[in-house]
Amino acid sequence: MASSSNYFPFPIILLLPFLIITINIPESSSLPTPSSQAPTPNLSLDYYKTSCPDFVKIVRETVTSKQINNPTTAAATLRLFFHDCMVEGCDASVLVSSNSFNKAERDAHDNIALPGDGFDMIIRIKTALELTCPKTVSCADIISQATRDLVTMVGGPFYNVLLGRRDGLVSNSSRVDGNLPRTNMTMDNLISFFETRGFSIQEMVALSGAHTIGFSHCVEFRDRLFNYSPNTPTDPAINPKFAEALKKICANQEDTAMSAFNDVFTPGKFDNMYFQNLEKGLGLLATDSAMFMDKRTKPFVQLYAANQTQFFLDFGRAMEKLSVVGVKTGNEGEVRSRCDHFNNVSA
Repeated sequence: MASSSNYFPFPIILLLPFLIITINIPESSSLPTPSSQAPTPNLSLDYYKTSCPDFVKIVRETVTSKQINNPTTAAATLRLFFHDCMVEGCDASVLVSSNSFNKAERDAHDNIALPGDGFDMIIRIKTALELTCPKTVSCADIISQATRDLVTMVGGPFYNVLLGRRDGLVSNSSRVDGNLPRTNMTMDNLISFFETRGFSIQEMVALSGAHTIGFSHCVEFRDRLFNYSPNTPTDPAINPKFAEALKKICANQEDTAMSAFNDVFTPGKFDNMYFQNLEKGLGLLATDSAMFMDKRTKPFVQLYAANQTQFFLDFGRAMEKLSVVGVKTGNEGEVRSRCDHFNNVSA
């Protein structure tokens, strides 16, 4: 998992420099949605057209500046978005800071390592928007829009983002456990996890393609290298040369900062290389390798490895679906003045 810092404070091995691909991100209303999913009531593509007409421009300009200066930003924000939507729905509850009355989501064990670049990205956008159109744009909408723009900026697909979410009124660390997938899950458990949340096996595989950017700490995969089984210390599913290189960087169990990119070839470019890597035994996490080994998921891995266009289309559809999970609208939430505090900070 990624560091909470806003820079690289750790060595990373087998890694090529980040590739930053800057493109013009189209207006959301200028392209048809790739999804056949019916629009969610109270959400729309042009929700801020009148109330905050510069919303799209401010988000785009801010993410562009941040990503160029901090290439971890795209992966950090994408992960932050996923962790938010999986707990309480896509309502920015993961952004809330703990106080003397409440231990918030972001301080739960599974969220401690969420990258600081993601939080910093949202703070920057929120600050700019509050100066232009105060108390208008929700933090939940900021996360969704920023994630899409960053994915597109580093080479990934454009997909539409419906807007009009309200920020949630609950953020409690106790609600995180069991609501995020873990790297030691069996494929049965992982499939069940996504199916109970309304996602098919193919959608799960498509969403896993997000691992084409970002990095993971050694603690997330060290057991595959040294403690796989009593008679087989190293997971045979890992390419032997890859495993030996990872062992060198992860040998010191006391060093919790050591990390490796999820995709060793194009770590800063959103493409289908993650799936191609799985076919070569270059899956970093146990759940990554399992995607290629399980007969239910392998066909989709092979499809996406061979056809990036199909991967992009399916990833975009899955992200549209994910972005409206558990959304709050109307009186179900609020528009926070600060993303890290409820408007009633004692709540």
